[in-house]
Amino acid sequence: MRISTTIFLTDETIRPVRLARELEQRGFAGLYLPEHTHIPASRDTPAPMGEPLPREYGRTLDPFVALGQAAAVTERLTLGTGITLVAQHDPIDLAKQVATLDFLSGGRFTLGVGFGWNVEEAADHGVAWSSRRELARDRIALMKALWADEPTAYDGAFGSVRASHAYPKPVKGAPRILVGGGAGPKLFAQIAEYADGWLPIGGGGLSEAVPELRRMWAEAGREGEPVVVPYAVRPSAGKLAHFQELGLDEVVAQLPPAGEGEVLRALDAYAEYL
Repeated sequence: MRISTTIFLTDETIRPVRLARELEQRGFAGLYLPEHTHIPASRDTPAPMGEPLPREYGRTLDPFVALGQAAAVTERLTLGTGITLVAQHDPIDLAKQVATLDFLSGGRFTLGVGFGWNVEEAADHGVAWSSRRELARDRIALMKALWADEPTAYDGAFGSVRASHAYPKPVKGAPRILVGGGAGPKLFAQIAEYADGWLPIGGGGLSEAVPELRRMWAEAGREGEPVVVPYAVRPSAGKLAHFQELGLDEVVAQLPPAGEGEVLRALDAYAEYL
C-alpha cells in the first residue's frame, strides 16, 4: 500500500520544498494539500471538526503554488489537492492551473475536488450554497472541454467556453479526479458520472460504502472499479490491513500543521508503515 500524506501548510509551518524533499527521500508516495481562500471572521456556519476552528484554516498556502514548488524539487512524489473548492474558482483559470501543474510535474497530479462546508466563504465567491454541487459538476465539464485534444466548445447551465486552443494539456488527457465528501447515493452518482474515484475523510465505514460505490459505478456503465483513497487518516497497522482487504492501494496520512521538527517526527513515526 502506498502511503501519501496531507498537511495544512501555512505561513507558520514547514515549507513545501523541505517537506517534499523529505517525503521523497523517505519513500512516501505523495503529498495532498487542502484549500481555503479565506475564512470570514464572522461565521454562522459551524465548523464540522468542532469549534473553535483550528488556526491553520485561515492561514493555508495556495495549494497550486505550494505543489508547484514541491514538483520542482522531486521526481517521483505524486501531488494532489485535498480538496480544491471547484465552485469557488473561475473554471477557465483553474483548467490552466491544473494542466500546467500536471504538465510540469510529468503527470503526477491528482485533482481532489469537493463542495466545501463554509457558507460564508462560498458566498464571498458568489456561490449559491444550494447549487454548489451542480456548479462544481458544470465547471469540471467545462475544464474537460479545455483539456480535450481538439478545440471543444462547452455550453453548460453555469458557464460556457468557445472551442479554444488551450495548452499545455494534462499528460494523460486529464488528471485523475477524486471527489471528497460523505458516503451517499448523491455523491456516489456524481463520482460515477464524471470522476475517477472517492476521497473519504478518515476512512470509517468503508466496509459498507465501498461495495455500494462499486455497485453504482458498474450500474453507470463505467469500466473497472472506482479509485478509493482514504484521506486524512491516522494510520495504524489494523487500519492499513483493513484497507488492503477492501482492495485499496493508497492511503493519505494526516500530518500536523507544525514546524519542521514536529512534522519530521511525525514522518519518523509513520516510517514503520512504508
